[in-house]
Amino acid sequence: MSQQRFLHQFCAEIKKDFPLTMDGLVVVLPNKRAKVFLLEQLKLFYDTRVFAPTIISVEELVEDIAQLRGIDSIELLFEFYLVYKQLLKEKAEDFDYFVNWARMLLQDFNEVDRYLLNPQHVFSYLKDIEDINHWAVDVNQQTDIVKNYLQFWEQIPGYYSALYEHLKTKKIGYQGMVYREAVAVHQTFLSASDKKYYFAGFNALNAAEEVIIQHFLVEGKARVFWDIDEVFLLDPYHDAGLFLRRIKQKWPYYQNHPFEWITTCFSEEKKIEIIQTPKSVGQAKIVGALVDQVLAKGTSLDEIAVVLGDENLLQPVLYGLPDAVSSLNITMGYSGNSSPVQLFLNKIFKMHLAAVRRGGKQYVFYYRDVLEVLTSPVMEGLFDVDAVVTEIQKKNLTFFSFDRFEPWIKNADEEAKRLVFDSWKEKAPAEILKRLIALVIRVKNKLAVDSQQNRLMKAFLFSTYNLLNRLLSYCENYPFIHSLELLQVLYKQVMEMSEVSFEGDPLEGLQIMGILESRVLDFETVILTSVNEGKFPSGKSQNSFIPYDVKRELGLPTYKEKDAIYSFHFYHLLLRAKQVYLIYNSQAEGIDAGEKSRFFAQLEMEPQPKHQLSTVTYSAYLPDKAYEPIAIAKSEALRTKLQEIATIRGFSPSALTTYLRNPLQFYIQQVLRIREVDEVEESVALNTLGTIIHNALEYLYQPYIGQLLEVSMIKEIQRKADVEVQRQFEEIYNSDKEKMGKNLLAFEVAKRNVFHFLREEIKGLEQGDEVELLALETRLEHVLDDHRLPFPIKLFGFVDRIERRNGKVRVIDYKTGKVESNQVKLFQWEGLTEQLKNDKIIQLLCYALMYAEQHQLDTLEAGIYSFKNRREGFLFFGVREGRSVNHEITPVVLDAFKEELIKLILVILDQETPFVETL
Repeated sequence: MSQQRFLHQFCAEIKKDFPLTMDGLVVVLPNKRAKVFLLEQLKLFYDTRVFAPTIISVEELVEDIAQLRGIDSIELLFEFYLVYKQLLKEKAEDFDYFVNWARMLLQDFNEVDRYLLNPQHVFSYLKDIEDINHWAVDVNQQTDIVKNYLQFWEQIPGYYSALYEHLKTKKIGYQGMVYREAVAVHQTFLSASDKKYYFAGFNALNAAEEVIIQHFLVEGKARVFWDIDEVFLLDPYHDAGLFLRRIKQKWPYYQNHPFEWITTCFSEEKKIEIIQTPKSVGQAKIVGALVDQVLAKGTSLDEIAVVLGDENLLQPVLYGLPDAVSSLNITMGYSGNSSPVQLFLNKIFKMHLAAVRRGGKQYVFYYRDVLEVLTSPVMEGLFDVDAVVTEIQKKNLTFFSFDRFEPWIKNADEEAKRLVFDSWKEKAPAEILKRLIALVIRVKNKLAVDSQQNRLMKAFLFSTYNLLNRLLSYCENYPFIHSLELLQVLYKQVMEMSEVSFEGDPLEGLQIMGILESRVLDFETVILTSVNEGKFPSGKSQNSFIPYDVKRELGLPTYKEKDAIYSFHFYHLLLRAKQVYLIYNSQAEGIDAGEKSRFFAQLEMEPQPKHQLSTVTYSAYLPDKAYEPIAIAKSEALRTKLQEIATIRGFSPSALTTYLRNPLQFYIQQVLRIREVDEVEESVALNTLGTIIHNALEYLYQPYIGQLLEVSMIKEIQRKADVEVQRQFEEIYNSDKEKMGKNLLAFEVAKRNVFHFLREEIKGLEQGDEVELLALETRLEHVLDDHRLPFPIKLFGFVDRIERRNGKVRVIDYKTGKVESNQVKLFQWEGLTEQLKNDKIIQLLCYALMYAEQHQLDTLEAGIYSFKNRREGFLFFGVREGRSVNHEITPVVLDAFKEELIKLILVILDQETPFVETL
């Protein structure tokens, strides 16, 4: 590490002041990460073995002085609620509502204490402001809302005092309170201490820290080592030096003592490359390329720091690192929001919470919630879920009780299944948490093999186990946590706060860190991401009851100070670096949009003579065409497969029309035999509705095949129709007896379609039609043999109904969609099999060809019954001859059709014609 670097200089100073032993030294640093680097540097200065100094953070020092234990934000909320209930008794709001304003108020309490303001003055000032805002409202005419609002502001000083005393008696406190107490007793603490305190690398201090550190300096028991460049310190307008300029000017100590240290590193030679790229994922890819590029120049891994302005980029960056990165150290934890175990439990919460809210006699789950749980990677190996997933998809179960899966539950792993799916209704939050803890333990016990993947999963499980136990302790200590909704809210909050730490040697390899972890540390090459407004700096956020102008008047920090902190961190990263890469998202619109940071403008407007500033734009490659249709060439193997299909399985009319619609779809369905994944239909799809109607009519007419139909037969069918439609609906779509919403409408539509069809049948019979039912849902086949074809082609298909009506054979196809009469009328034979609009004609003529050849018929008719076009009745194929239409299908018609059909089949089999996607 360079001798110019801050920690190296700091260690040299320690060696000078403590040449033999560091027993009496306490080093106070801004963060815990710097401790490891400091110890590593100290080794270089001591030849003999010595005990290291005590190294602590400033928060630890303050807690030590105050003798109070700091508590997290959630525990603080619970303690505040206990105080709130004691004060307001039966008027107190439920915790769910209390949380909405309490968090913000606690932040204000914290700020008031950290800056040592008089809380009574601050909060009474706020009350006076609100009184002035409502001065126009006559006191006698104030509504309850206004009265309650003003009363809330009156009560804030009482909340503060009661909470402060409550926490003090329990020897715990929030950060600001600990600071205030430390200020009250720090002189006593210092007089009793014989230690020497060295503060290193600080920048923005709150009022309490300033009081404590100044007193340490005055008493001669401390030294403070700042790290600021003269460029920032001497410029009265530069935000990076805002806090240290104030300290240098206002602290009396520095009127007679030197200000340590002011450097000149920023003015030295640097290469700064500003890189713009659209979208966040682009930044992650560029980081990997830059690391590879820097390593190729001979820079060692531990001299490179990747600083993430947005910690959500951690995963993409890790995936984008080159193979040359043999080791790395990650300072930030893996967010609980990304942990698969915690996400799995979140899905369980969602599933049960929805079931509880749904109410009713049965405990009913929504299928999407269940599938999300069953298909989670955490479930892998816990128990077999395939049977349930298949049943849900096959039966189209949308809302269902797990009682129907009782045999599956009892079959194996019953305890684990019940931990996941047993009802949460009437269960206390503590009991639910115990069940989840038991589930986590079972998942852990299933991970027998100690593979790398399992070790990672065990780390996630252990983190979640600790999180759940923490929640359980909250539930046992604070009885007002009684609802599932509140438990889920708390779970999400704790999950956001939790992290899974990465293991590794912090002194070796590439350093990946967040901006706060970079304090005190210096690197030769710095790669900084997400240098956008809103992230660098983080921008304005008014999460406080105290208005901006009041904060300025009272000396509380505002967004101006927050921006100055970011400015210091930004420029400190650049301070001793020689090569700097600053990457920002150039996408100006959309969800993942951003505006480049103001720091770029500052670098350009205030250039240093030795800085080489350059701008590079990385953009995605844009091809000449947005999308190139997929084309599958016909190889020898593919031609063999097509021959096998054509001669053994055969082509159906729907397969031929699929080719017209999209040749690639024909290839996927007929050659590769790939079908769409079965998914649950929340409402009945049109094709499913068609199957229900087709099957119902088939089963209703089945007993009458080979007979002449009579009105009495159809009336008998009518009596059975609704029951049969119900049976088909339950068998094909959903077995639930109770139908709701769109499904109820679809069920009624199916019944009405069958009813109208039967009514038309009766009308025809009453008008004297003689109808003989020849076949239903029958398979037809025909081998097409022609000298132009390379081999005989097998055709097959299933026709819905074949009848002889008034002496003429009719082939009939049912369509639940709308079909117009002109869709089955042929104007010319030329190009028949080249246009998709003729798909209905091709289908009917295929059926006619197969049936006529099979039964040696000279003439027949073929038509469609469209359930959405009942007015036109049966729509029969016909060839337009002048103004008239000839509906008879004769050998002449079939021969003409064969000519066109052979053309289509030859195109399908042609080696030179690829299967090209239709866009």
